Amino acid sequence: MTMDVLRILIAIILPPLGVFLQVGIGLQFWLNILLTLLGYIPGIIHAIWVILRK
Repeated sequence: MTMDVLRILIAIILPPLGVFLQVGIGLQFWLNILLTLLGYIPGIIHAIWVILRK
């Protein structure tokens, strides 16, 4: 629970890092980088979704 809160805070600041800490380098990580480059808010939403999905 505490790690999820920390990952969410990191995801708000730097979305790809939050995804990396949750799932490592994979499809979700690269997708998040793309979403973050296209718009910061979509990257944050995706990162939080990945973190809470588990």
